[in-house]
Amino acid sequence: MSVNPVLPIWLLALMSIGLGGVMVWRLAREGTSRRSVLLWASRVAMVALLLAMAVRPTILGDGQGPSASGGLEVYLVVDTTSSMAAEDWDRVGTESPAAPTRLDGVTSDIESIVADLSGAQFSLVTFDAVAVQRVPLTSDDSAVLSAVSVLRQEVTAYSRGSSIDEPLDLVSQVLRDAATVNPDQRRVLFYFGDGEQTSGAEPQAFDGLAPYLDGGAVLGYGTNEGGRMREFNGVDPEYFGEAGPENSVDDQPAYIQDHSGETAVDALSRIDEDALALIARGLGVTYEHRTAETSTALATTGIEVGKLMTTDAKPGSVIELYWILAIPFGLLALLQIVSIGGAVAELRPGRRRP
Repeated sequence: MSVNPVLPIWLLALMSIGLGGVMVWRLAREGTSRRSVLLWASRVAMVALLLAMAVRPTILGDGQGPSASGGLEVYLVVDTTSSMAAEDWDRVGTESPAAPTRLDGVTSDIESIVADLSGAQFSLVTFDAVAVQRVPLTSDDSAVLSAVSVLRQEVTAYSRGSSIDEPLDLVSQVLRDAATVNPDQRRVLFYFGDGEQTSGAEPQAFDGLAPYLDGGAVLGYGTNEGGRMREFNGVDPEYFGEAGPENSVDDQPAYIQDHSGETAVDALSRIDEDALALIARGLGVTYEHRTAETSTALATTGIEVGKLMTTDAKPGSVIELYWILAIPFGLLALLQIVSIGGAVAELRPGRRRP
């Protein structure tokens, strides 16, 4: 809450002290009856309310902070199914004692892409059993990087098989809405995944997104040899799953098991580059197999952010509160009018009888 006085505070204070002092003096001098006490006490209250209204208390609504954006929208679409937890990402540049996963590679690559395309607007969509827009379109790089830093695979118990086209409907709607709002804006899309399709359904084509895009890339993660995937319960990192703690390694969660044979073995996830290349052709962009030893420069080469546009902060709307105080002030004023009317009636001479 803030104030926006109609006069300088010091002047309002002097006026209030003067008027209030007179009212209190008259109250002490003429307060010989209940009616007199009531009238002068109400006048003191009116002075206090008048002062409060003159100070003009207000509440400032939420405003819009300063922002910066370029002539480019960047859409990041990330696969977070269990296969993206496969431990076949190289340790290059990784200090963590845990085995690096494909998602670790995705995180590192998105950080690099955001840095390369600084000044653009970014949106983050993730998908596993469902697709979710984690970050709406924003020019705040830190918001995107913060969301990416906490990306985790889906909860193992909820896994129903991966489908590479799961984000198609959501991304189509997001791009369609963006094109409606700003039809002249340039847009690029980066798809991060391993191409593994285990849902049993035939994936849909991505051709419908191509008209909205001016570039981007499909980035593939994983190896032909494959990698094991640890289970994830979404809460407890010490969770061991159905396999029990005897299947754990260094007190880490158990690996996801393959029960297709006579005995359960650690499941392996392998990259499907044909599926990823098919997505790239549908989008009209290039496909690149990612490794920790290479950079994302090839994926962002030729993509221009455009002129950086900055917008100053906009103040929020002001909500005035003085009218709340005006209600009791009006009621007290009405009391004074009634009192004055009664006093005038008492001063009128009585009518003579004929």
